[in-house]
Amino acid sequence: MNKVVEGDQFFQQRRSAAGKLGISPMQKCTAAIRMLAYGVDPDVVDEYLRIDQTTSRNALQHFCQGVISQFESEYLRKPTDEDLRRILHQNELCGFPGMIGSIDCMHWEWKNCPTAWKAQYAGRSKTATLILEAVADQDLWIWHAFFGMPGSCNDLNVLYRSPVFDDVLQGRAPPINFWVNEHQYELAYYLADGIYPKWPTFIQGITHPQVQKDKLFTGQQAAVRKDVERAFGVLQARFAILRQPALAFDKDILCDIMKSCIIMHNMIVEDERHNYTREDVLRRYYEEDRPQCTAARAGPSTSATVNNNEPFEFNVGRPPNIDFNAYFQRRIALRDREIHSSLKQDLVEHMWQNFRHNTTE
Repeated sequence: MNKVVEGDQFFQQRRSAAGKLGISPMQKCTAAIRMLAYGVDPDVVDEYLRIDQTTSRNALQHFCQGVISQFESEYLRKPTDEDLRRILHQNELCGFPGMIGSIDCMHWEWKNCPTAWKAQYAGRSKTATLILEAVADQDLWIWHAFFGMPGSCNDLNVLYRSPVFDDVLQGRAPPINFWVNEHQYELAYYLADGIYPKWPTFIQGITHPQVQKDKLFTGQQAAVRKDVERAFGVLQARFAILRQPALAFDKDILCDIMKSCIIMHNMIVEDERHNYTREDVLRRYYEEDRPQCTAARAGPSTSATVNNNEPFEFNVGRPPNIDFNAYFQRRIALRDREIHSSLKQDLVEHMWQNFRHNTTE
């Protein structure tokens, strides 16, 4: 609250013409947080905080903008070298070396969508919605968020407009080299459901698996991919405003609400991470095994470096100066179906060699 208040004059407490003190910053911030956490209307907080509907609505907008301006650079950052190594190690323990998260989309109903836009934003449910594309890791930290696409789009339409692979195409992505089944790969990948394309950066389950090997891989892939589904569920549970139909008329306000909720969600994840089950495993990895892991070693390994900590942006555009030859070469490599098939088959073999003792023949 102190960080948000110090950067916005709206929250300053003033005196009226009669010399009476007005609404305090604590009242305004409490009204905004209650609206985010419980999804209540602006006029509901009047009985508790003695604050009218207009002031509550303005407090919500200013609070969300303050959270974004003060904490976006830290809690919507790109993964650092330390973050990336932790994510890679966590996923390697689950049988997916080189995997950096799970990707999926979530819909948020827009009740007060302008009438002229309703057909554009209405999807299969016939109600107007806005789509959030997100990437989450095992700790439920949301590393990528792209919000604002109309609900009539599917996950592929959102992907083709998303900046999730902009760093890869522009050559700014950190180099990640890993081995699977004695084969080396250079592109990290996400776990996704069946609608996503067969690119080396997406690994889906096997439709109708027949042999035990494919069944093991498909079950493990479905279990680990649920990280992003869990992140969506926890995000909506913590901030009920995202679970209920959006009441704002302005799309930019909804973008600020979504972005601030994701930032505060990541704050909670950072604060509670020490209580997670695998925290002791990761601690031993960094204290004991990491000097060996960072050095060159025989056999399958993962390594990654990150050189910047720029914040993620919603709806960012591509910079004008691009080496188009290198850009198209990376684009072709990003969509190579042969590498996708090879990686998927190697992951099936890797999973079978390391996790078949957990299954019953």
